[in-house]
Amino acid sequence: MAAMMKRARLIFKVKKFVPFLYEYFTSRQVGKKKWLSLAVIIGYFALPFDLIPDFLSIFGILDDVMILTFILQHVVKQAPQELKDKYDLDY
Repeated sequence: MAAMMKRARLIFKVKKFVPFLYEYFTSRQVGKKKWLSLAVIIGYFALPFDLIPDFLSIFGILDDVMILTFILQHVVKQAPQELKDKYDLDY
């Protein structure tokens, strides 16, 4: 339950993620794992496979949001501490 609450708070900090993600993917401090995260994000939204199909209204969209927040939370965990501190992201 605590992990879901962290992910829910993460949704409300979306405005911070655009500059954070830019700096994360251009940083030399982050290893090659950053490209795997990018591939997973693009792959999940580009491929037609979903855990719950989108035509099931709110549940289909909700699973996309949960998967995206899970991936973003993983990206934040991989980020260098100074980058997390700069954007006030602790997960």
